[in-house]
Amino acid sequence: MRIKEVIVVEGKDDTTAIKRSVEADTIETNGSAISKETLIKIQHAQDKRGVIVFTDPDYPGRRIRAIIEEHVQGVKHAFLSKEKTIAKNGKGLGIEHAKDEDIRQALAGVYTPKSDGDAAPNIPLEVLIEGKLIGHPNSKERRMILGELLKIGYTNGKQLQKRLSIFQISKQQLEEAIMQLDMEDK
Repeated sequence: MRIKEVIVVEGKDDTTAIKRSVEADTIETNGSAISKETLIKIQHAQDKRGVIVFTDPDYPGRRIRAIIEEHVQGVKHAFLSKEKTIAKNGKGLGIEHAKDEDIRQALAGVYTPKSDGDAAPNIPLEVLIEGKLIGHPNSKERRMILGELLKIGYTNGKQLQKRLSIFQISKQQLEEAIMQLDMEDK
């Protein structure tokens, strides 16, 4: 599988995992303190070939995504759940620990956020509450599974509505995913 876009990852071990799984070029951020030079490289890659941000499913990974999205418009995103990125010994988390097939699936399900002018209308808060995605004892677990089903990554309750809008998830798509969540709960 050849990836046209340049994939932005956090470090060298992530690059090794990507190159083991697919044929692609990477840019490493070397942690969550992204330098101005790295942002310039990412912008250049976006202008020439496009960029896929593929960071770890933890706070630093989400921070890196936010910084890149703030400075480089139109980047694409690939996501993996925490469960798919835990080291075999259970003492580490990251893209470098993911199986090759999981990496390929995440890259095949890449999303391109739309600009604010193109964003889908917000999903009503009531739909999120009724879907037990916020304000319910199992909301966090349901959002984790939802993020995988819709390939938009995990988000907290406050950011869910925004993430659904950014990734153009329709009310119908959300309701279908909620139905799937409900079936898994039984």
